[in-house]
Amino acid sequence: MKTLIIAEKPSVGRDIARVLKCAKKGDGYLYGEKYVISWAIGHLVTLFEPEDYEPSLKKWRSGDLPILPQTMCLKPMPKTAAQLRLLKKMMNSKEIADIICATDSGREGELIFRYIYKWAGCKKSVKRLWISSLTDSAISQGLEKMKQSSEYDNLYASARCRAEADWLVGMNATRAYTLSHDELLPMGRVQTPTLAMLVNRHMEITAFTAKDYYEVKAQFLLENGEAYSGIWLNKENEANDERTYNKEQAQAIAQKTNGRLGTIESIETEEKRQLPPQLFDLTELQRECNRRLGFSAKKTLEIAQSLYEKHKLITYPRTDSRYLSDDIAPKLPKVIEAVGVNEYKEFADYLLGLPKLPTSARIINTAKVSDHHAIIPTGGASPRSSDFSMVGMSSRSLDSPQAYKSPRSSLSADEARVYDRIIRNFLAVFYPANVYDVTTAITRVEDEAFRSKGRVEKNAGFTVIYSHEKATKTDEERLPALTKDEAVTVKNAEVLEKKTQPPKPYTEATLLSAMENAGRLIDDEALKEALKSSGLGTPATRAAIIEKIIASGYVQREKKNLIPTEKGIRLISIVPPEMRQPETTGKWERALAKIANGEMDEARFMESIRRYVCYLVEQAIVV
Repeated sequence: MKTLIIAEKPSVGRDIARVLKCAKKGDGYLYGEKYVISWAIGHLVTLFEPEDYEPSLKKWRSGDLPILPQTMCLKPMPKTAAQLRLLKKMMNSKEIADIICATDSGREGELIFRYIYKWAGCKKSVKRLWISSLTDSAISQGLEKMKQSSEYDNLYASARCRAEADWLVGMNATRAYTLSHDELLPMGRVQTPTLAMLVNRHMEITAFTAKDYYEVKAQFLLENGEAYSGIWLNKENEANDERTYNKEQAQAIAQKTNGRLGTIESIETEEKRQLPPQLFDLTELQRECNRRLGFSAKKTLEIAQSLYEKHKLITYPRTDSRYLSDDIAPKLPKVIEAVGVNEYKEFADYLLGLPKLPTSARIINTAKVSDHHAIIPTGGASPRSSDFSMVGMSSRSLDSPQAYKSPRSSLSADEARVYDRIIRNFLAVFYPANVYDVTTAITRVEDEAFRSKGRVEKNAGFTVIYSHEKATKTDEERLPALTKDEAVTVKNAEVLEKKTQPPKPYTEATLLSAMENAGRLIDDEALKEALKSSGLGTPATRAAIIEKIIASGYVQREKKNLIPTEKGIRLISIVPPEMRQPETTGKWERALAKIANGEMDEARFMESIRRYVCYLVEQAIVV
């Protein structure tokens, strides 16, 4: 009798087989003395189409809506039916004593296995392999710490509810609005409110009317010959705004002060601190790669998956956590040592030279680690030589990490660039804050005030890790040494003509932020964390949602910007408010998270979805 292990993909199946020394090959599986290892190829089983329940439903008719099957049934995916039949045969074979689920450790991976298990009619005992890295030692330790599959029943319930809700809402809404408007209008529980955010922003930009405004910029000359500049403060504005909408007023101020003597009225210096970044979850990695590298969310996910599965260089990428758990903290110095070669050596050496590695609650927080911890390097140089892992690290590989060949040589150019972002982020989180002084000087000329701001670095902190990059533009210039009551001369005063700017179009980076935070663009890390469970989609699905609305003809890419098409704008104009509000879907995502945590009954959630589907169909018919 043997144990059957089912992985999500052939490549992962081969990794597990290597660890378990199952070298014999069969048609669609590998085996050894104790184990048979096979795999899915993504989803092998899917939900029935309407016509599978009733052939007449193949034709789209308003009178048949809403379609609400009492029980959602499963069927094989046509292209991979042969592999599904093989798994069914092996799962029910008398030679198989029990089963190990080794699909990806997350909601979707759980659904893939459970659907196969259900469709095969299997009743055998199942254990769950749950790992965050595909290094050999991670797999070995994961196999030693498996739990019964029943402990993941709530996760499966959440996954099943998500799949069934998407089917009910997407299929019924698409049919209803397509029939009502005589145009194919694909819709979805998550994709439609995502499209609505893009359309709303586009309408704001279209409706925006630019206004001319003016600033007066003065160049001041000190007695020692040094110079600095300042912008006139409009005292008529309570906020001490630096702009006026009156061109004649700006010209009068410039003429009044040009060539005149002035005095430095006040100097204030305030110390500012910019905290280091937090570790990446998938959404933050996708944002970073879109901003810095111009990669789409889909491309970043594909590269991250390759770094995880093929190269074994990073931990599980489809995570929604930006924290590490307590048990990982003692292993971090070894990972820093492993990645600290070549261009990263000076940064790693600094961290390893500290009496103790700084691990604040912004880094280590077990309570904020759900299915998987944040994305970090595994420290591996290759899957067969150096084998560092967050689950367990082989002592053999930790003896002399510098002896192993750099993994960068085996990566494509784009893989190397994403891996570089992950390594730098991992090192940066342990560095101190960037500390600098901002000096604000007020110069008074002819009873008019001009404000000057200057920045002086005190401690570069984590920014040294990114010193090779082009500096971000700031409002502060470098100021010479200034003294209160010091006399100055206005060398030149000029009027700057400017225009008010419309809101910026969404890029994939800013759209991912809005999706994560239920339609709100938020930079505050604590607030982002609080809203994470009520966002649109999950880190693993957001890239696919963006690609789907583009493929449907609702949105097009213009360089980095995402611009809705006429078709997309038209769709949002006809759907009811509930369908386009991110908050509606955000509440469902929060409910799905509660189901996964055992805090909510799945029947209650599905009943709310069914009521919503009836409402959507009714609204489409009314329209």
